Amino acid sequence: MSNPIDGFTVTKADISYVGHDLQRPECILAERDGSLWAADARGGVMHIRPDGAQELIAQSHASAFESATDEATRFTKGTLPNGLAFARDGSILISNFGTDCLELMTRTGETKVLIDQVDGQPIGKVNFVLRDTKDRLWVTVSTQIRNWMEAASRRIEDGSILLVDGDTVRTVATGIAFTNEVRLDAKEEWLYVVETSGRKITRFKVADDGSLSDRQTFGPEDHGAFIDGIAFDSYGNLWGTHVMTDRIFALTPEGELRIILDDDNPDASRRLLDAFDRGEATPELMLAAGGTIAPWFASVTFGGPDLRTVYIGSLRGTKIPCFRSPVAGLPMVHWNDERP
Repeated sequence: MSNPIDGFTVTKADISYVGHDLQRPECILAERDGSLWAADARGGVMHIRPDGAQELIAQSHASAFESATDEATRFTKGTLPNGLAFARDGSILISNFGTDCLELMTRTGETKVLIDQVDGQPIGKVNFVLRDTKDRLWVTVSTQIRNWMEAASRRIEDGSILLVDGDTVRTVATGIAFTNEVRLDAKEEWLYVVETSGRKITRFKVADDGSLSDRQTFGPEDHGAFIDGIAFDSYGNLWGTHVMTDRIFALTPEGELRIILDDDNPDASRRLLDAFDRGEATPELMLAAGGTIAPWFASVTFGGPDLRTVYIGSLRGTKIPCFRSPVAGLPMVHWNDERP
């Protein structure tokens, strides 16, 4: 069987949009009924219904924290929902990049902290959460540096991965260059990890108890761009985003890099990447980069009834771009949940 993405590319003319007046829709969850749930910088999750109606579900604790609106300070204080996953009962797990906690929010906003420490120490910058078929949670910690822009300005390998298995929390990987999104393959044999400031994707072999081993690079050793989110399709291609250079890419099962959508601002990207190579990247250079579709592509989510609609999450967009894929996404665990 030939790879369904062979020769497939997307242009701006192929893009349509969902939602409006969003704030930092970094991570997006899709449900079978067509609903979308997008992280929102106001301290909660935006629910976009299939008919287009939308409602901000605010976290119960959000009013207790400052909700910063300036991009450069937003990451150093206040609440900032980032990575999302559905718990089995339909509640929403939130990796809060502002409060540095893993939280659980009901669909009406009641919120509690699940984890704020590991081994007696603060977690650090919690970025993403993924639930597997065993109901374990894989939680990424990007860095121990409070201001993520400072951490991403050069290659700092203080990121980690936590595994939450029932009441047990343990660190299963360390020494990662700004840990971002993680995904399991269809058989949950390998965990794929974005190293954003490492500019590559790493994978680990997953043991039955969740221990990780056999660390290796998957795909190019250096993408020449910062990677943010990833998602598998049903063929085995690993899709992802180049954040700030604003591309959608895919890695074939053999690790070959394909560019699906390119919305780069090449001059601004070149200045940023050159400065990063010198260890001199600044927030100003980062903010100057980005395309026009939804600045700072952050994630890819497969949705729609056939899982062939691709939604693009972003850090600076106010609506969600989407396009049709020639191949369905790999269903996430929640796709087949039976709610109590």
